[in-house]
Amino acid sequence: MRIEIDGGHTGITFSSCHFIPMHEKCSRLHGHSYIVRLMLEGELDESGMVMDFVVLKKKLRAMVSEMDHKVLLPASSKIVKIAEKDGSVEVTSCSKRYVFPSEDVLLLDIPTTTAEEMARMMTNKLISDIDFPKTVRSVSVGLDEERGQTAWYTKVL
Repeated sequence: MRIEIDGGHTGITFSSCHFIPMHEKCSRLHGHSYIVRLMLEGELDESGMVMDFVVLKKKLRAMVSEMDHKVLLPASSKIVKIAEKDGSVEVTSCSKRYVFPSEDVLLLDIPTTTAEEMARMMTNKLISDIDFPKTVRSVSVGLDEERGQTAWYTKVL
């Protein structure tokens, strides 16, 4: 059995900006209004559910609230250099230099801030934060950068 949460209908969304180094167009600082989607595959438990939607939505909302209205930076990048000093974050990438207030930045432990890498990061975070029932076989997170353009990552438990 499969259950899904569509963040577009449940308000699990966030707006952020980022850039993708060395990409022809996306290397420029730009933003998205992201929509998060979740899919679980598994068997019904004794109460007739794969998993309680309330628990899942609460965790997803907490995760997106951290990313909302932030500059998302790839802390594990080999290309992007990040330095924090005196309440600012200085970023250099491909001969470009940005300086942001520290409170406006979120450093993500990923090599680049593509939707694919962020979907993987979000899936792994959910798996580490939630004690999934043994009846759940897989967890998938989909991240829309815009309508009709979603990156999915699935992890089998």
